[in-house]
Formats: sequence, structure tokens, C-alpha cells
Amino acid sequence: MKKTLAIALATTTVLSSAAVGQDITEFRIGILGGENAQDRLNSYSCLQEYTEELLDVETKLFAPADYNGVIQGLLGGTLDMAWLGASSYAAIHLQDPDAVEPVLVKVNMDGSIGYHSIGFARADSDIASLEDMQGKVFGFGDPNSTSGYLIPSIEIPQATGATMESGDYFGEVKFTGGHEQTIVAVYNGDIDGGVTWADGQGEWEDGYNSGALRKAVDAGLVDMNEMVQIWKSNVIPEGPVVVRSALPDDVKAQMTALVDGLYERDVDCAYGVAAGETLGFQPVTHDTYTSVIEARRAKIGG
Repeated sequence: MKKTLAIALATTTVLSSAAVGQDITEFRIGILGGENAQDRLNSYSCLQEYTEELLDVETKLFAPADYNGVIQGLLGGTLDMAWLGASSYAAIHLQDPDAVEPVLVKVNMDGSIGYHSIGFARADSDIASLEDMQGKVFGFGDPNSTSGYLIPSIEIPQATGATMESGDYFGEVKFTGGHEQTIVAVYNGDIDGGVTWADGQGEWEDGYNSGALRKAVDAGLVDMNEMVQIWKSNVIPEGPVVVRSALPDDVKAQMTALVDGLYERDVDCAYGVAAGETLGFQPVTHDTYTSVIEARRAKIGG
């Protein structure tokens, strides 16, 4: 089904490069936080090249310091495409339902499209569960992260019977700034535990198949044998690849087909863009994210 759609999109929207160029003069891809900016840019450089080849316009990559940079770029029309977390998509939808369109979602190695917020600590810390974290320092990532804030801020209080306020259950709760920062802070012993995202499939020693832990392992930042999982959320719908709604329809269709077929075209490129092992992407609609949108509305607002 996925390949049929990709082929249909590519077939029905084939236009000359000149025709596309008359509609847009450049294409801008935002990259959500999770690892340092240069690593994010490196991971997306292949997609940048494929986009320039397809659209025959300059393609620029943007890796803001935090999630809000991508959110505001899409809301303000200065970004054209991004792979968002579900909570970041919810933030955009709650502020402007017409700003972006969800078109694709990453597919895990077992064919599913979900992932988890993972709580973790150092293996030598004598912390093996949330109960062991009581009175200790806990790290969130970014306030606009689904797995790094929204979901754990709802599910962990349900498990502990306490709020996430500093001094209530955890001794201190702090934002680290992003997934990589949380992982490194725990690994270095700067905080006792934290949360990040992973597909939860594959081997812990590898950082699982995909996610922030896998990227940290690939970058040589951590040895997963020195860390342990202490909590795992319910399944979270993987965030969508979105395109700016105001883009010409042919550009949206061509870029959707490009990303949809990325795994079949270039497995290494798909690995970088999808933050680890994947079977590629498949179509997705807004309906997949209604529960996350309502959760964000209740917890955070817009």
C-alpha cells in the first residue's frame, strides 16, 4: 500500500524542474532537536541533496536549539517540512490548524508506528525503578517533547501518586534542553535519572533499534551497558512528517513521495533521517494524533 501510494504520487505529479521552480525559489527543512546541531545536519544532508535534485531549487536545513524553533518556523512559514514529535504537531495544530499537513509516519522494524518514553539511570547508581528515584534529581528534555516531557509528565504521576514538582516525589525536576542533553547528563552523573525516546525494539545495548539512545550510541556518547531502564511509557504514536499547507500541491506531493520512498532508495539516508533502523515511512493522517492533541491541550495548552 505504501509503495503504491509513493508510485502514484510520483507518477501523477511529475513536473519539469522549471515548472516547480516557478512556484518556489527554495525549500527549507526543519530538524527537531534531540542531538547536537551538526549531527542533525549531517544526518539530513542526503535528504537535502535529493530534494535539490528533485525540485531544482536550493534546499536549506535548519536545526534550531530547541523544539520551539521548528514549531515557530512552521507556524510563521519560514520552514516547509519537518519530522515532528506528536506533541510538537499538537502545539502547531492548537495554534493554527491550517499551518501544516501530516503526510507520513516512520515505520518500525516490526511494522508498527509507535514508540515509548523511556526512563533510565546509571547501572551503578542502585536505581532500578521509579521507586528508587524518590528524592533524587530527575531530568526532562524539552517542554515541547512528547516523550521528553508531555507523556511522562502525565504517566509518571499516575504511577507515583505524586506531582512532578520538585520536592514532591523527586528531589528536583529540571529541564536539560533536549534528549541528548538528558542522556549525557545521566551518563555523566549530573542527574540521577531522566527520560528520552526509543522504539523499545531490538537490544538495549544498542540503544534499541531507533531513537535518541540509538543516536547517542552511534555518536559514541554512551555505553548502554552502563545504564538501565527504570520506566517505560505506554505506546506513543510516532510523530508525523509534515509539510507547510501553503506550499504548491505538486511540491507537497513530490516531497511526500521522496520521503516515502527514501528507505527503498537509500537505506543509509533513511537511517539518518529516522534516527535509526526503520522500514521507511507510510501515510498518516491527523486522526492519529487526536489523543495527543487533547493531552497537550489539557496539560500545557497551545
